[in-house]
Amino acid sequence: MRDDAVAGTGAGALPVVPVRARGLTIEGADGRRYLDCVSGAGALPLGHNHPVALRAIREVLDTGAPLQVAGLTTPVEEAFVAELMRTLPPALADRARVRFCDPAGKNPVATAAGLVRVATGRTRVIHFTDADADADPDHAARPGLTDPGSAEALPAGMLLDPVRCRDGVLPTPDAVLRRLRHGTAERSVPLIVDETETGVGRTGTFWAFGHSGVVPDVLVLSKAIGGGLPLAAVVYHDDLHRGEESAFRGNQLALAAGAATLAHVREHGLAEHAAALGVRTLARLRGLAEDFHCVGDVCGLGLMIGIELTAPDGTADAAPRGARPGTAAAVQRECLRRGLIVDLAGPTGNVVRLLPPLIVTEEQMSAVLDRLADAVQAVERVSGGHAPPRGVRAARRL
Repeated sequence: MRDDAVAGTGAGALPVVPVRARGLTIEGADGRRYLDCVSGAGALPLGHNHPVALRAIREVLDTGAPLQVAGLTTPVEEAFVAELMRTLPPALADRARVRFCDPAGKNPVATAAGLVRVATGRTRVIHFTDADADADPDHAARPGLTDPGSAEALPAGMLLDPVRCRDGVLPTPDAVLRRLRHGTAERSVPLIVDETETGVGRTGTFWAFGHSGVVPDVLVLSKAIGGGLPLAAVVYHDDLHRGEESAFRGNQLALAAGAATLAHVREHGLAEHAAALGVRTLARLRGLAEDFHCVGDVCGLGLMIGIELTAPDGTADAAPRGARPGTAAAVQRECLRRGLIVDLAGPTGNVVRLLPPLIVTEEQMSAVLDRLADAVQAVERVSGGHAPPRGVRAARRL
């Protein structure tokens, strides 16, 4: 297999053919074992083939009940919704409705946008962007919100991501989120929070909006809520309900696996585990920035962590199509050689992203960091960078 076969952005480009998996570990067709820090792009909060999810799936199969229904509420769906409500703040759960939707691509976000358009009679939905969050917080809190007396100019909704992944793993500041919540509430503009990437304990709270204490009007959920199976839903305040029915309800296996996963994360305090382990992991990773010139910023929340990689001269890490892989892609390749699967993020694939399952132990995370540090050291050595002498010790320390 040529080296350039792994040069693409994301774990999907890696030459690993998985044949078995359990928890953090994947076994490839070549017999090698890998530590998986991609977790299905965050869709596997309990890792691969967790017994809780498998048991829930088998129980549905054993009943002989239909696996897919439309327009009918089943006990499995009711159990999922009840468990989902237990994870939400009372201000939303007490008056919440759930609409299931197509889990593919941007469809859950499109469903949320359509919902607020119908509810408000307006058409424009503003996406709170990275540039908005990096602006002056006093002005960033109200982008696109005009004077409350000019209702026709108001948007139908404001959409934001609690952690912005376009430029890496960048949490939206809590103060900005609170100001934005105040500005939208003051003008009766629904606030939509997209938890596709961040939900189910990933960032150290069950839902990432919980860090700021705000309560959204609409919540977009996908990936982790299905316990490894495709499932997406929009939770919204009943004031926004206009009687539309979902066309995508009824996947019994995903609902069962999702309910079991939500319950396991809640009952076993895995969000709190992610918060505590994430703090220690971030502290140890930031030592890489001191020891290696190619490591830039390290940031994240809980077990959603990004490590920015730069070129050996400190400039942006960007590799034109067809060129030699950039620094982050080279680190990803070296990680793979050491039995570690990591993801790439950022506009040019310049951020190594770690998304281990929430069940990862301290010992397993130490093994992940050992392999990552060793991979960074190998890339810097080959690229001609010069790390301080303590950089050799950093690989052992991490």
